[in-house]
Amino acid sequence: MPTKRIGLYPGSFDPVTNGHLDIAERAFKLCDELHIAVVANPSKNPLFSVEERVDLLKQTTKHLKNVKVSSFEGLLVDYAKEIKANIIFRGLRAVSDFEYEFQMALINRNLHKEIEVVFLVPNEKFIFLSSSSIKEVAKLGGDVSGFVPAVVKRALRDLK
Repeated sequence: MPTKRIGLYPGSFDPVTNGHLDIAERAFKLCDELHIAVVANPSKNPLFSVEERVDLLKQTTKHLKNVKVSSFEGLLVDYAKEIKANIIFRGLRAVSDFEYEFQMALINRNLHKEIEVVFLVPNEKFIFLSSSSIKEVAKLGGDVSGFVPAVVKRALRDLK
């Protein structure tokens, strides 16, 4: 019997962008079950709480069956083992992303030999998007409609 392909797409998702969703949809097609996990990193100063980010992800991925949204603290590979994931999906936008992600993939492989890291490139119309730039545009009153789902646009507007 073939092994069930359980994917894990981790990130801060502060906020979730159309680029994140593009990667999630691509990852979804490559596995039997996809977990999207918000990293709870207490050293960062996020705009949205972990609970708010999980809720926004649940709302924006409800069209995808077999997707579970959660959060975790600690090592990614420990969480991957906990949920029995055998694939970690990471999005790459630029060469600078690759250098960091490549190092992390090698570390994760050493910590958990059974897991594969798969790099996905977003649609070119989303390649320039980052949560940081979205937050800046929203903070300065710019229109983020083309960059984030409507529910995220409302959540950003409600923060003002």
